[in-house]
Amino acid sequence: MTTDILSTLRNIIQDVNDASGLEQALNITVKRIKQVMQVDAVSVYFRDNTLQQLILMATDGLNQNAIGKIRFNLDQGLIGLVLKQAEPINIEDAHEHPDYHFVTETDEISFHGFLGVPIIQHRQVLGILVVRQTRRRRFSANDETYLVTLAAQLAGAISHAKKMGELTSLLKNIDGQSFHLSGISGSSGVAIGEAHVVYPPASLSAVPDKQIAPAEVDEQIREFTNALSSVEKEFKDLSQRMAGVLSKEDIALFDVFALMLRSDTLTEAVIARIKAGQWAQGALRETITEHVKKFTDMEDAYFRERAVDIKDLGLRILMHLQKSQREIKQVKGPVIMVAEEITVSHFAEVPLEYLMAVISSKGSASSHVSILANALGLPSVVGVDDLPVSRIQGQQLIVDGYQGQVYVKPSAALLEEFYRLMDADKIHNSELSELVDKPSETLDGVHIALHVNTGLLEDISPSLKSGAEGVGLYRTEIPFLIRDGFPGEDEQAKTYRQILKSFSPRPVTFRTLDIGGDKALPYFPIEEENPFLGWRGIRIMLDHPELFLTQIRAILKSNVYQNNLRLMLPMVSDVAEVDEAVALIRRAHQELNDEGLSLPFPVLGLMIEVPSAVYQMRALAKRVDFFSIGSNDLTQYLLAVDRNNKQVAALYNSMHPAVLHAIREVVNSAHLYNKPVSVCGEMAGDPASALALVGMGVDSLSMSAGSVLKVKMAIRLFTKADTEALLKEALAMENVADIRLLFDRALEQVGASSLIKKKSQ
Repeated sequence: MTTDILSTLRNIIQDVNDASGLEQALNITVKRIKQVMQVDAVSVYFRDNTLQQLILMATDGLNQNAIGKIRFNLDQGLIGLVLKQAEPINIEDAHEHPDYHFVTETDEISFHGFLGVPIIQHRQVLGILVVRQTRRRRFSANDETYLVTLAAQLAGAISHAKKMGELTSLLKNIDGQSFHLSGISGSSGVAIGEAHVVYPPASLSAVPDKQIAPAEVDEQIREFTNALSSVEKEFKDLSQRMAGVLSKEDIALFDVFALMLRSDTLTEAVIARIKAGQWAQGALRETITEHVKKFTDMEDAYFRERAVDIKDLGLRILMHLQKSQREIKQVKGPVIMVAEEITVSHFAEVPLEYLMAVISSKGSASSHVSILANALGLPSVVGVDDLPVSRIQGQQLIVDGYQGQVYVKPSAALLEEFYRLMDADKIHNSELSELVDKPSETLDGVHIALHVNTGLLEDISPSLKSGAEGVGLYRTEIPFLIRDGFPGEDEQAKTYRQILKSFSPRPVTFRTLDIGGDKALPYFPIEEENPFLGWRGIRIMLDHPELFLTQIRAILKSNVYQNNLRLMLPMVSDVAEVDEAVALIRRAHQELNDEGLSLPFPVLGLMIEVPSAVYQMRALAKRVDFFSIGSNDLTQYLLAVDRNNKQVAALYNSMHPAVLHAIREVVNSAHLYNKPVSVCGEMAGDPASALALVGMGVDSLSMSAGSVLKVKMAIRLFTKADTEALLKEALAMENVADIRLLFDRALEQVGASSLIKKKSQ
């Protein structure tokens, strides 16, 4: 390209980057391209996945009234051909091409020369950029390069607009038709209602620093403690409101918030800052921000969601410190609660008889809101990236909690279809509820134990109500993460004892402290360039035997019910680590016996999360009693994919052939020594991949409470031989998409389409 062309290219890119929004960026692009390339028309088409069409979104040269009205099916015309081939198409006379589709509304009868290039981001064609000439013209290679470069720039702008919700809004304004948003299923179900938007009660970031005189300290502390009391009362009132709807066990969730309000970690930190001269609001801001960061820095979604709870408490306290009361919109009909980030306390703003579902931009299936929505029988969709919160109030919505989809301004046909699905949903829920007390076994009577993953006391109720046969993974990190110092032996033992008692005689598997990586303790700093391949898990515990021995003693001391304790070591990568850890466990056991406590030696297992452990299975099987495959980490390490990195997250898939072969190797090696194998993580909770695991001979599966009945239903629809045949076919495949399709079709053939996991949009 010439220097002038390169210069104008840089100028256009700069103007697009400086545009106030996507619509302005599009208008700048078409106008400037027309000038620089000296063409007669420039147009941009967007791909609408909901309607499966390409829509004219901007033009300079064609009829402006056609914007938003001209629509091509994805396989229609030259536009559709560019989409299909995902590469530029350069035609001297478009009218002579067999795929040409004439459209009268654009006044394009006089246009002949055609150059169309795809707008691509992460392998997906987002739209088409087209230039037209009235005369016959075959565009040069430089013209193609120029347009491809600008299309790449537009792809970035479109992708950003999608994340910010602007693309959704733009499509809505143009076509006025139904559109949908994609998120994560927080709790299953289908609902229809009007959007009711809720907002945070206050803003911590808006609180300024303000130094106070020593004489003001007592008054500031008094204001803070009064605010604590007010928030505590709010949660007690909410607890009473829920009493007629939730079980006694579920109501315990609100007791957790009351305990958090009065925890020394929170109150003493705020009071210490007030005494140091900061006013109450500033002291609260600093304390909450510090606690929230601690959890948001973690990779594990379960732990990250605890940050939402802490932030919610902080905002509620701040509202009372500021002595402000929000005006709450009155609700008199079926509504769907919508927010950037819904918290438990938001449930106080909507009468439960009118609340149909919950939608949030943030959050995950492990959040308290998802747990509460599930307990209330409400569908929820969380993690909706492009949710236009500020513009959705009052719109009619459909919430599909099974597939993690939200439909805005649905058509009559779509409403009819979802009303039919709601009727089917009632039947499906009835079928699932009937499975609670039925065994988790195949049609030919092979039992597969289903356990839950947990880490909080308030998870006990939903876990037990799901029919879980025990705890396959209890994360022991929580008591360490919410303190300003290591908890003592007796404090740890008290927590562990509650868990063992609640599930007795069902087994409970405690994972020893797994800090490092994404779970850093503020009082035990670890700074590494690559923490996930660094000092974490069992490596830290072996380097600090004083911490390890304290936890092991606490866990062993808690095993005083029906010997339902199982102990598991995380992140093992070497046989020597196991030998050293077992020696320390034996030492702790002997110490307790010498102190007069007659306690059994624990059933001991290892987590298989690191590829090196897969190839040492026979040596490891000689040393422990059981194995648990951490499917999330094992997949991540095998595929070298950070599943929280959106650039490569699509490559993360636990049904990848390499993952399936690795898991089969673990199972086969363990069974040679008659050692049982469990799988925990997202793979275990997905009905399709659970069938593959059953086919491998996995003895038990551990998952979130909300997945237990779905997996049980899938297991009960097949014989063991069926799953083995499916697995054999899958292991011969080379493509992960083919493997997923194989198991999805198997579920469809037995009438279990509702159990199929929705593919990412």
